[in-house]
Amino acid sequence: MADPSAAATASAPQISPLQAEAAALAAASAPGIAALREVPFLAQIGLRGDPAAPAFAGAIRDALGLALPTTPNRIAERDGVAALWLGPDEWLVVGAPGSAAVLSAALDRHLAGQHASAVDLGASRACLEVTGMRAAEVLAKGCALDLHPRAFGPADCAQTLLARIPVILHRTHTEPGWRLFVRRSFAPYIAAWLIDAVAEYRGKPNTRA
Repeated sequence: MADPSAAATASAPQISPLQAEAAALAAASAPGIAALREVPFLAQIGLRGDPAAPAFAGAIRDALGLALPTTPNRIAERDGVAALWLGPDEWLVVGAPGSAAVLSAALDRHLAGQHASAVDLGASRACLEVTGMRAAEVLAKGCALDLHPRAFGPADCAQTLLARIPVILHRTHTEPGWRLFVRRSFAPYIAAWLIDAVAEYRGKPNTRA
């Protein structure tokens, strides 16, 4: 007999790490200048393996349809899936909301028997997005990296500190914007810090002049 509690759990709505902060993030935003939002339920899979091993590289191509980046702090993307370089044998695979199960199953199937691992990190991480003409200025208030497009382009990522909290920073291909991946326990603090950091831009015209 099926367990009713299991069915209820399966049908329960998902709660994102920053659901409670969603209204405050929206209210603090200055659209086009410095806007804040959570990007909930992204697939986030920690991947480890030897990129020099042909079997591993081939398995990743078969599972994800892309070749993993081997240059430090670079990103490979294809068909909505991105692989962010975190170390010589470590990547963060990011996919569309709700795609974690499919991506994990594909990786598990193709990596079977190899000295490699793919771990679903979605429940332990949050993703925040900062967009607008002043997005880099907002982040620069708490991040020591050079965020100018000449130094940090859309195909780049970095593990760094924002407001003294470890984050993974990824510049997006869309309007001037950034995604921040942060541990779930630190997400409310980072959200509050960002809300404070964008305060000066509210009410300003959407221009650099």
